[in-house]
Amino acid sequence: MIKRNHPLREESDRINAIQSGCCRNLRKLLRFFFFSHFFGVEKRKDICLCQGDKFTYIQKMTFPGITILGDKPDKGDWKNEGKKMVKSGSYKKLKAWFQLSRPPFHTVGVLPFVLGTFLAWRLGGLFNGIAFVLGVAAVVLIMLSTYYAGEYFDYREDELSQRVFKSRFAGGSGVISAGILPRRVSLWGSIITLGIAGIIGLGLQYYFLTGPYTLVLGCLGAFPGFFYSTRPIRLVERGFGELFIGFCYGWLPIAVAFYIQCGYIDSVIHWIGIPIGCTIFNVIFLNEYHDYHADKTVGKNNLLARLGLKKGVILYASLSLLTWAAAALSIAGGVPRRLFYFCLPFTVISAWITVMMMKGKYKNRHELEKLCGWNIAVNLGTTASYILSFV
Repeated sequence: MIKRNHPLREESDRINAIQSGCCRNLRKLLRFFFFSHFFGVEKRKDICLCQGDKFTYIQKMTFPGITILGDKPDKGDWKNEGKKMVKSGSYKKLKAWFQLSRPPFHTVGVLPFVLGTFLAWRLGGLFNGIAFVLGVAAVVLIMLSTYYAGEYFDYREDELSQRVFKSRFAGGSGVISAGILPRRVSLWGSIITLGIAGIIGLGLQYYFLTGPYTLVLGCLGAFPGFFYSTRPIRLVERGFGELFIGFCYGWLPIAVAFYIQCGYIDSVIHWIGIPIGCTIFNVIFLNEYHDYHADKTVGKNNLLARLGLKKGVILYASLSLLTWAAAALSIAGGVPRRLFYFCLPFTVISAWITVMMMKGKYKNRHELEKLCGWNIAVNLGTTASYILSFV
């Protein structure tokens, strides 16, 4: 038996303390490599490693739940500080995912789907609540897949655009370019959300029996959305990618929503889909003005980059005229006449935006930002006008 104060006992205790500290260091390093591999890094901070009763601070990348800053804390303070850091890191990640997902922009896809469902109830007298909820979920997932893919493949031009002017309507969310989330998570997020949307489509067609063309119609929206930015197809650089956006956010969600409720597509859907598709085309096209110089720098040959700023104004004005004409013709196609009164305010706004564009207001980025906001209001207002006209 070695006495408590014996030199050999003290040496043994010292060795045990060192070994214990080394084990803690090893666990911390393993956690570091695990989190940095799967969740990425944020920015450089100090990591505190323990060696016995001493603390060594090294310069390293941070990762969730491990980074410890400051002087050596007491045992109680250490736990409280760790909880604060975990909460802060979790909140930051959650906020970053929210920004990456861009929920406010989901309305341009969900509202036309609501319109199609409402028309199915008014014209066909049918409404399946479960099919509606699953359909909305699939629409949101497809939009998420589109947005996430854009964040990954448009990384360079988004980073350049964000340096010049941080727009709410262009240049991506800024989460990836700022390094808050690693770039690869957006690609995996895009693939996963697309896969879940596909599972929902299978369930709608084969379990809820919504019709033999459910998956076909769903794929018409899912694949153009995913490959809008995804290489090597990358529709945005083909010169006609914006046309797919007009189709996928215009006619398609209205038609799909009506179809999964009724099993067919009424002819009035075609008349309604044209003006809504034109307005969302103009939304995408006007947003490209913010990214024009960044897109030209990296060689992203979208429609605006091919036409140029001045010719782009002519195309925007032409689509505005087509929107007004199509809305008027839709009344002849079976839409109630009161649509005119609901659409009138948004037609005036659309005309005002067109005049401002022809005056060259797009050259002022702050003015362009306002025009982009009003442009989305025209799209949402047009869709809402059709809903109200059938009430």
